[in-house]
Amino acid sequence: MPTRPSTERAFANESPRGRAIAEAAAAVIPGGVNSSTRYIGAPYAFVAADGAYLTDADGRRYLDYHAAFGAILLGHNAPVVNDAIRAALDGVDLTGIGVTEAEVRLAQRIVEVIPSAESVIATMSGSEATAQAIRLARAVTDRDLIIKFQGGFHGWHDAVARNVISAPDRAYGRDPLSKGILDQAVDATLIAEFNDLESVEALFDGHRDRIAAVILEPIPHNVGALVPTIEFVEGLRKLTEQQGALLIFDEVITGFRHALGGYQQVIGVTPDLTTFGKGMANGFPVGGVAGRRDLMEHFNGRTGDVLLAGTFNGNSLGCAAALATIDHLAAHPEFYTRTHALGERMRTGLRGILAELGIEATVVGFGGVFAVYFLAGPALGYRDLMRNDDAAYVAFHRGMTDRGFLMLPMSLKRNHISGAHTEEEVDRTLEAARDVLATPAC
Repeated sequence: MPTRPSTERAFANESPRGRAIAEAAAAVIPGGVNSSTRYIGAPYAFVAADGAYLTDADGRRYLDYHAAFGAILLGHNAPVVNDAIRAALDGVDLTGIGVTEAEVRLAQRIVEVIPSAESVIATMSGSEATAQAIRLARAVTDRDLIIKFQGGFHGWHDAVARNVISAPDRAYGRDPLSKGILDQAVDATLIAEFNDLESVEALFDGHRDRIAAVILEPIPHNVGALVPTIEFVEGLRKLTEQQGALLIFDEVITGFRHALGGYQQVIGVTPDLTTFGKGMANGFPVGGVAGRRDLMEHFNGRTGDVLLAGTFNGNSLGCAAALATIDHLAAHPEFYTRTHALGERMRTGLRGILAELGIEATVVGFGGVFAVYFLAGPALGYRDLMRNDDAAYVAFHRGMTDRGFLMLPMSLKRNHISGAHTEEEVDRTLEAARDVLATPAC
């Protein structure tokens, strides 16, 4: 673990245009892709997106469950979002000074819908948002350490780039995602076990008055879907308050997808800070941090002491896309009842197929998110995931993708149902899943 995707498949040889684009990319882009997990073999390159579908360079149409790591909520090229962006193109482009009405409206909208939001800053991505939140936590507490959970992913920056999909011999130990990270940065982030409050308490006991914040995905979707217990999340809230540390919810994935107010609305626990990203703009580049006003005022460029910088922060196109997406979700609450119902239809169907075939596996998820862990028993934390049959997991996703249902063929990656998916498409996916799971490769 992690298991790399298979990059050569039989039908990949029938992808001349896709292969040609991939080869041209490799000549000028390191590895041929601009993010390390993007190269999966066939499909190599995409040329069109519409609703629940992506079309590759060789004309194959895929029902998309990858959804840009979950950022596509409404469906690809949603007219309500694209129309808002077109309108924004005729207004302010980029000023780099002052503020625009769109920035104000977006901040006001976020304050209205996110329980923890009293004040908001805009960024360009979720990684930038978590970097700002962690810097703020260290500034306001005057402490140096943070706690994250094994399996949680909070972006590419040094403060959190460790211990995501770790091999069993590296889990909970020192497992940076990259060379080039200073030892001090790696060691300033402590690792706990999700759904295990005692593991967090032990870190506070061992590092008294040094922990600035606990950051977590309320549902760690970067390793599928570990659903938290209410006791665990409420315990984190109480523990951080007692210890003088901040509680940060990274809702880059869960925010706006599971409920308009994020997973904090669902579980009824309010963090000190919340980070969010491209999901609130149906995939367009935008992110931000929201939280208590007294904390957020540290970003105040006139009176504060924490740097907030970025020419693209609050840019007109990102704001337009985010406002259109949030307004649409607010006006159409049936988005949530519908995607949750389709997600449950998928999970129930997969459980039935696995039982029918006698395959030992656990189907997990929440709302429109689903994943199949090839392991017995419940999966509450990363220790459970170390029993996952990674080869079977990758084979299942590879088989589904080869049949036209796009699922990232890497271990522990979840799948997403958007507002553009239908019952018929879910049922067709289940038919394909039965075929794939019945093959010896799975």
